[in-house]
Amino acid sequence: MTAGVVEIDDVEHKVENNTWIVGDDEEVIVIDPARDAEKILEQVGEREILAVICTHGLADHVGAAIEVAAKDEAVIALHPKDKRLWRQTWEDTWPDIDMEDEGLFAVADTELEVLTTPGVTPGGVSLLSESLGVVFTGETLLADGPGKLGGEYPSLADQLTSIGERLFTLPHETRVLPAHGEETTIGDLEPQFDRWLSGSLTGTLEESEPPLPDGSRASGIKLDLDDDDH
Repeated sequence: MTAGVVEIDDVEHKVENNTWIVGDDEEVIVIDPARDAEKILEQVGEREILAVICTHGLADHVGAAIEVAAKDEAVIALHPKDKRLWRQTWEDTWPDIDMEDEGLFAVADTELEVLTTPGVTPGGVSLLSESLGVVFTGETLLADGPGKLGGEYPSLADQLTSIGERLFTLPHETRVLPAHGEETTIGDLEPQFDRWLSGSLTGTLEESEPPLPDGSRASGIKLDLDDDDH
């Protein structure tokens, strides 16, 4: 975990960032290399860095990406829809890999599957490791609910759709490892989903209404009602 200040719309916000390291005694993948490359590399030690994966392109999550990747000439991966955000931090470089939905990264006998989960940013992704029973949710889903940007939800309808269709269909015991704050589980958060859909996140909580015939709700959130897990 590293801490620092982020400026959004000329307002400074103090934030703490999680960087996750997945691997074994020989090799690792670094997820969301935040501010302090030296601290991250200290945790990596002598292990080889195979890839640096950014779950989104916000500055406080990619600030150490170049230096961390340079240790072993590792590739840097980002969803192409967040390249514009990347260039706000690294104007002279591009990531090496354009991540797409269901893409796979392998490290230490486990795989990380890319789940596109836009909302806070258009190219936000989560990374699922079924063998470890964890999902790295970036800014999309935190222990206290959907992540925000500067205290606001840039695209709440998209974000809730991502959470409902891509994350809350996972087993309840799946550990949620976010880009900020403490870990939680899918089972701890999923019961709150109906309240989020009904407006509790924006202070417009209304009595829950049933879905419309096409599977959408009045809020504009469309869910796949053919899936028994919804």
